[in-house]
Amino acid sequence: MVWDTKDFRRRYSVFSTYDIGDVFCVSYSSALQTLYLGAQNTSIQWYDLKEKDSRPSPKSESHPYYRADRFFDSTGPGGVRNPRQVLPVEVEPTPKARQFTKGSQSLEIDKNNICQFAHYGYVYCMLLARDIISGQVDKEVLISGGGDGVIKIWSLDADHGGRIHELCKLENERDEGCSVLSIALDGTILYSGLLDGEVNVWDLETRQLVRSLHAHRDDVLTLTVGGGFLFSGGVFGFFNKFNRQHERISRRKAHDGRILASAFSSHNNRPILVTGGNDNNVAVWDVRDCLGSPASDKKTTHDQLLESLRHFVHFHTVSSDAKHKEDCRRGASWLRTLFSKLGAVTEMLPTDDNRNPVVFAKFRGNPETSSRRKKILFYGHYDVIAADNDKKSWKIGDPFMMEGIDGDLYGRGTSDNKGPVVAAAHAVGELNLQQRLEADIIFLIEGEEECGSRGFAEAVKQNRKLIGDVDWILVANSYWLDDIVPCLTYGLRGVIHATVQVESTQPDLHSGVDGSSGLDEPLKDLVVLLSKLTGPEPARIAIPGFADPILPLTTKEGRLYEDIVRHVTNSNPEFSNPDRLAEDLKKKWREPSLTIHRFHTSGPENSTIIPRLAKANLSLRIVPNQEADAISDALKNFLYSSFDELGTQNQIHVTIDHKGDPWLGDINNQIFQTLEHAIMQVWNTPFDLSKRSRSIGDGNGKAAPSHRRPSSSSKPSPATSSSLASGGSSSSGVEDRALSSLEARSNYPMKPLYIREGGSIPAIRFLEKEFDAPAAQLPCGQASDGAHLDDEKIRLLNLYKSKDIFKRVFRELPRKPDAKH
Repeated sequence: MVWDTKDFRRRYSVFSTYDIGDVFCVSYSSALQTLYLGAQNTSIQWYDLKEKDSRPSPKSESHPYYRADRFFDSTGPGGVRNPRQVLPVEVEPTPKARQFTKGSQSLEIDKNNICQFAHYGYVYCMLLARDIISGQVDKEVLISGGGDGVIKIWSLDADHGGRIHELCKLENERDEGCSVLSIALDGTILYSGLLDGEVNVWDLETRQLVRSLHAHRDDVLTLTVGGGFLFSGGVFGFFNKFNRQHERISRRKAHDGRILASAFSSHNNRPILVTGGNDNNVAVWDVRDCLGSPASDKKTTHDQLLESLRHFVHFHTVSSDAKHKEDCRRGASWLRTLFSKLGAVTEMLPTDDNRNPVVFAKFRGNPETSSRRKKILFYGHYDVIAADNDKKSWKIGDPFMMEGIDGDLYGRGTSDNKGPVVAAAHAVGELNLQQRLEADIIFLIEGEEECGSRGFAEAVKQNRKLIGDVDWILVANSYWLDDIVPCLTYGLRGVIHATVQVESTQPDLHSGVDGSSGLDEPLKDLVVLLSKLTGPEPARIAIPGFADPILPLTTKEGRLYEDIVRHVTNSNPEFSNPDRLAEDLKKKWREPSLTIHRFHTSGPENSTIIPRLAKANLSLRIVPNQEADAISDALKNFLYSSFDELGTQNQIHVTIDHKGDPWLGDINNQIFQTLEHAIMQVWNTPFDLSKRSRSIGDGNGKAAPSHRRPSSSSKPSPATSSSLASGGSSSSGVEDRALSSLEARSNYPMKPLYIREGGSIPAIRFLEKEFDAPAAQLPCGQASDGAHLDDEKIRLLNLYKSKDIFKRVFRELPRKPDAKH
C-alpha cells in the first residue's frame, strides 16, 4: 500500500504478478519515482509510478485476493477447500475484498520489473543511498540484505524504469549464511544487523569490514542512525545506543515483544527516536543528548590503545599453570573479539592435547587489488609468565591490574607480549578506518609460547589453507639493548631443553648405614656425566662435531658490533673496554652455551640420604647453522656413550623436552630496510634523557654510591641486560660525557642498532620455513622492562611509538616490488 502522509489516505495498491509470499522491506526513490520491495521468494521487484496512468489497468482476477493460496486454499480430505473458495471474477467483491483496494488505484508490477533470486534467501532489508560508490557520482544506488548473509549494492537505471543491476556485494567470511536482517547508513559507513545479535560496520568506499559489535543476545531486527549515535533493536524488546567509538552507552526495554521498526527524527528542534513493536505499541523516545556527543565519549586513538591493553593485562593467561586454563581461554576470546571489532575476520585455531588455542585474525586490504595484494604475517603470544605479589615485590598491588607510574605501564605482559600485540592490532585498525590498508595483515597469536609453543606448529600446518600464502613475517617479542636507542633484532639462538635421569635398582638409602665406595650412587654418576659435557674450558662443549656448523664472523657483521660498542661505551661509563664488551656480546649472541638449571633427587630432603634417583634439567643454546634435530641426537648419543664408560650399574634415560631452531635474518632485505626507515621517521625527535640521568645519579648530579662488596676475582663481569639498562655506577664527569654524546646524536633521526639476542623464539624459524618468507624482529620495549621479572613494565612512549612504526610498515612494505626479498 502507498499512503499519502498529509491526509493518511491510501493512494495505490501495488502487487506482483506472482505469489511472492511476505513483503519484508520497501524503499522509494523520489528522484526516479520508483517503488522497490524485497520479498520472501528471494526477489526484488519495482514499480515506476510515472507509468501508473499509461499502463493498462490490471485485471480483477490478477489481484492477490482472488488467487488461490497454494497452501491454505489447497484441497483437503474429500476435495474440500477451506477456509474459503476462490471467488468467480464476475461475483461482486465482498466488503473484506474491497478493503484491499478501496480509495486506491490498483497497480500490477510488470513481469520485466522483477529480479528473481536477488539473494539466495529472503530479502529482509533495503535502503537507497547516493554518492557512496566510486563511478556512481550523484547517482542513487539500492542496498539490500538477505538471508544468505550477503549485502548487495545495485545501480538504478533511470532510462528503463529504475531497473536494477548488481554492482558489488559485501561478504563477511566469518558470517557466511548468517542472515542480514537490518541495515542503516551513516555517510559511507553501513551498519548491518545479523542473527545472534551482531552488528557489522562496513566502509562502503573501500568495501571493507571495519568492526563487528556484539550488540544483543538475540537477532538485530532494526537499526537507526541519528545525532551521531547508532540505535539497535532486537527480539526481546530492548534497544541499545552506541556512540561514535561504537561503545554501548545505554540499554533500555522498549517493548514487550519484538522491536520491528525504528526511526530517528526531530520535533520542534528536539531529537526523538520512534520504535514500533509487535506488542501493538509505537513508542516515542526523548533522545535530546543526541544534540551533541558528550565530551567523555570522545576517546583518542591512544586512549583506546591504553584501554585495550588494560583489559588484556587483566586476564591471568599463565600457560604454565593448569588452574589458569580457563583464564587463558577467556583472554584468547577477548583478543579475538578485539580483532573482530577492529575489522578482522577471526578464527580460534585448536591445538593438540587441548592446549591453549591460536587466535587467527585477517584484515583484508583494498578489495580492488585482491589478486595482487601482499600479505604480512604478525606473530605474537598472549600467554605470560606467572606473577603474584604475595611478597609485596611489585610496585603495584596486583600484577594483573595495569597501572601507570612515571610514564611506565606496570603489569604482567605489558612488555612480553601483550603490549606489542595490542599496538600492532590498533595500528591495523586505524589504517582500516583511514582507508589506507593496502595489504592483507594476518595475525597468529598463540597461547603456549612461554611453554615452548606447544601445539603451535601443528595448528599452523593443519590450518595452512585458511592462513594462505605470506610475503613477510613480523615479530615484536624482544627489547632494546639499553634504554636509549631503538634496535632491530636480526638473530636469535635456538634452544634444546633436556632432562637427564640416572636411577638405581636400590631404594633410597642412608649414607651412614649403606654408604660405600662400592656403591654406585645415581647422583654422583649424574654429576660425573654432566661434567663430561664441557672440556677443560667450561665454555667449550665437548660433544663431537658440535661447533663445526658455527658460521664465522663476517666483515659486515663485525661493523655492526662496532656500532653497538661505540654507542654503549659512550652512553654507559661502566663499559670502558670496547674489546671486552664486543667479546661479551658475541659470546651471548653468536656462540652456543650450556646451562644446568636444577637437580632433583628422590627421598626426604636431609643430608643423610643416598637418593635412588637423580635427574637434572639442562639446556643448550645453539646458533644459526646448527640444526636442533641434529644437535639433539648428538647430545643423546654423547650422554649414553659417556655413561657406558662409567661402568656403573645404574640406568640412564635422556629426554628431549623441547627444541627450537635458531634464526638469522637478512638485514638488507625489504622488511628490515622498511623497519629501519620507519624507526628513523617515528623516533625523529630528541630523546628525553632526564630519566636516564636519574638512573645513573642520585638526583643531585652525583654518582650513586655503590654498596656492592668487591669481588676477589680479577675477572670482569660480562655485560648483561641489567647492567646495560641501569648504567651502573660512575663518576658524574663520565656521565656528563655520555649524555652529551647522546644529545648530539639526537639532533638527527636516530638510526637503530642492529643486534642479535641470546634468547630463543622457535616459532620464527618455523614460520620462515613453513611460508617460505623472510622474518624480522622489532623490539618494542627497553632493556629495563623486566620481562618475566617482578615489576614488568613498558614505557608509555615506547608503546605509542611502536604503534606508529607498525602503521608505517603495514602501509609502506606492501608497496615494495618483490615480496620474497
